[in-house]
Amino acid sequence: MELFIFLFAALFSVLNPIGTVPIFVSLTQDYTKKERSRVSLWTAANVFIILIISFFIGQYVLSFFGITITALRIAGGIIIASSGFSLLNGKFSKNRGIGKKVQQDIENRNDIALTPLAMPMLAGPGSISLLIAFYQEHNTTNEIIISSLAILVIAIIIFLILRSAHYLANILGQSGIVAISRIVGFLTIAIGIQYIISSVLSIIRGI
Repeated sequence: MELFIFLFAALFSVLNPIGTVPIFVSLTQDYTKKERSRVSLWTAANVFIILIISFFIGQYVLSFFGITITALRIAGGIIIASSGFSLLNGKFSKNRGIGKKVQQDIENRNDIALTPLAMPMLAGPGSISLLIAFYQEHNTTNEIIISSLAILVIAIIIFLILRSAHYLANILGQSGIVAISRIVGFLTIAIGIQYIISSVLSIIRGI
């Protein structure tokens, strides 16, 4: 249960689906309720697929390129901490690659579930590196099942949040969403820094 809670909390902080609400609302403001539900479902499904593939296959990608888990954890920690800083500074959209020009191009597309919603806004480098590093330390059959369940639950939560995005936007308002995003941002920074500290200590012990 502790493993499930840890991975769930870490993924939720890094993915930050609440911070995606205003962007989702702006991109789907002309959609019908049925179309919004469809986009929400496919976004969650895409995020699940991306995360589960990263979890199981990421280690082989590292081996192919000769990247050590310590290097990955440091790089991932920097990316995760950077995402947290962007949330604290209110630059979430820009940090996820959603500039004004890009957003205008996106609004002309029929399907936004994979890009930009699933990737890079939700399942970005931070969550991918987190899962790859997590698998290195938790790869027993029981731990894999629990981790996969945590990823599935995160995908379900993303679906529910995006499906209710327009309602949440009206209830929380822009200031409420910003406040929640900054709290999540602080936790995300802490996760990133912890990854870096753990990697540095691992290097020191190996000397």
